[in-house]
Amino acid sequence: MTALLTVRGVETYYGSIQALKGIDIDVAAGEIVTLIGANGAGKSTLMMTICGSPQARRGTVVYDGTDITRMPTHRIMRRGIAQSPEGRRIFPRMSVFENLQMGASLTDPAFFTDDLDKVFALFPRLKERQEQRGGTLSGGEQQMLAMARVLRTGAKLLLLDEITEGLAPVIVKKLGEVIVELKKRGFTIILVEQNFRFAAPLADRHYVLEHGEIIATISQQELPGRMDWLHQTLGV
Repeated sequence: MTALLTVRGVETYYGSIQALKGIDIDVAAGEIVTLIGANGAGKSTLMMTICGSPQARRGTVVYDGTDITRMPTHRIMRRGIAQSPEGRRIFPRMSVFENLQMGASLTDPAFFTDDLDKVFALFPRLKERQEQRGGTLSGGEQQMLAMARVLRTGAKLLLLDEITEGLAPVIVKKLGEVIVELKKRGFTIILVEQNFRFAAPLADRHYVLEHGEIIATISQQELPGRMDWLHQTLGV
């Protein structure tokens, strides 16, 4: 398969502290890939580096045939990458509808209503609450809104960071169903998750990070035979 995203030799720093140490990953169009590792392993930093903030000090990030390593974040977003960051980060004083309008700022206005109907089909609870302020939603509803806003950008590559954190099992199950549906619709997804039981059955491949380095790449077919090692190494 042709890679939609290729990361080669990426090194990222926060001041003098090196957070990523020569990262190589490939993500094909239509794949779901997970980044697994303990807190501080570099998973979220890799997602942010792909989005250009912070930029890689060394190495390259190539998306859809274009080198985006030195591009500013807003230009990367316009090329078809969107991130749902850890912590949701919705606009709490805006209504659900207004939050979704903000997400649609990169798309063609002509498709606003059609796109919104597709999002509401995935998240019918948001349709019921579209006039409600984002900050008054439950944690699960806020996460749905954060994901829905990402979908409104028209991106092809979705970077989803800890989307199940702190959520009830029924909401986690719903988010898993949404991810399966997004894959069917042709989206490409990179998923960062502490909840490996949630992520494991969804992904085609798993990259294991430790101290800013990739220490293993595990295909879905290899996963059953590597679970003991993952448990010993990461406690998943």
